Amino acid sequence: MEGSPFKRMNDSIELPPALPVMPLPGALLFPHALLPLYIFEPRYRAMLAHSLSEHRMFCVTLIEPPRAEWNSVDDFHRVASAGLIRACVGREDGTSNLILQGLQRVRFTAFRQENPFPIAEIEPLESTTSQSSVETEALGAKVLDLYARFKKDGREFPEKVDRYLADLSDPEMLADLMSATFVSDPLRRQQLLEELSLNQRLRLVIRYLREETGDAAA
Repeated sequence: MEGSPFKRMNDSIELPPALPVMPLPGALLFPHALLPLYIFEPRYRAMLAHSLSEHRMFCVTLIEPPRAEWNSVDDFHRVASAGLIRACVGREDGTSNLILQGLQRVRFTAFRQENPFPIAEIEPLESTTSQSSVETEALGAKVLDLYARFKKDGREFPEKVDRYLADLSDPEMLADLMSATFVSDPLRRQQLLEELSLNQRLRLVIRYLREETGDAAA
């Protein structure tokens, strides 16, 4: 990608009415973030082939903990992110490595197919923002302050992303990148994904990052 390491792509890419779904244990995709995936199961090889032949998109969703596998569409969350396949390298054994970039939050409203992989009808979800930007800016500044503490502990984004965050004026992208990178608990990450109020999402990010740094009063 040229320029900034992350782009606001959901403004320029229209989502189709239905997309394949890849349920995973413990892994979530956030808008703006990148997720490397290794595709080896036959059903997901079929899903990948379908995606590459259509829109180069599919959704990643969290399997309900503590399950490690899913057997029906009742075994995973209905709010997920749609992602675009940015790179895909196939291997001689039929497996593939790919990079998926998160585009937008979506809700599954119905399923056109359940096996061998789900295909869900999707409803795009938009974040809601406060009429006043003052609180949003203050919350974003606090998230950046907590990120500075992570950097002191040696936990930081790659250099290009780090430079980009220093000038970041998009608090929604900030919240999603921090959630994707530094919040480890899957259910907390799911909560952040499902929270459509941007200010409330930023508050949750601050709360969880404070707990990660061991300073709940910061």
